Amino acid sequence: MAKTQKTKDTKQQQTQGGPKGGSEALLSESAVPAVVEGIIGRTGAKGEVTQVKALILQGYDKGKVIRRNVKGSVRKKDILMLRETQIEARRIKTKGMKGAY
Repeated sequence: MAKTQKTKDTKQQQTQGGPKGGSEALLSESAVPAVVEGIIGRTGAKGEVTQVKALILQGYDKGKVIRRNVKGSVRKKDILMLRETQIEARRIKTKGMKGAY
């Protein structure tokens, strides 16, 4: 019995199937606007990330306030374009928050 050899034609047919998930699915969807309501604090190893509370303006989670990490300069009333609105950033741990949730 002879083995069948894969050719370039069969590989091209397999890759033309379209986006199946991963980062391609995120980039194909449109971004959702959110307005910064407040700045919680700085995080990251060097303090390069700012954690903010943002109000989602459109989409499935319209009106929901979520915590997000933002890299770069940000201030109140800025508009963020979010690729996804389901995942919320972890709360910043500070020294003075013992006993608090």
